Amino acid sequence: MRLSGTSLTALAVAALLTALSLVTWRQARVREALADVAELRREMSLADAEQAELKRRIQTLESRGRVVAEARERLDMRTPNAGEIVLLPGELE
Repeated sequence: MRLSGTSLTALAVAALLTALSLVTWRQARVREALADVAELRREMSLADAEQAELKRRIQTLESRGRVVAEARERLDMRTPNAGEIVLLPGELE
């Protein structure tokens, strides 16, 4: 079976349009994937910033100055005088 010139041209145009459609579809998928990657990077950046802020806050809350002040206020604790300090024997690690 031989194809006529018109049929051959129509088949070539159809193949070209199919190829162009495939390229267009693939590029659209790539753009969507890049947008997803950009969104994930933005979310990671926000999470990193939040983590850094939380670490800073933990350091502030664990600081000796704050703990001593809270102990004095909430538990009525005070710094012992020299005569009130008792050293217990024990092994040092």
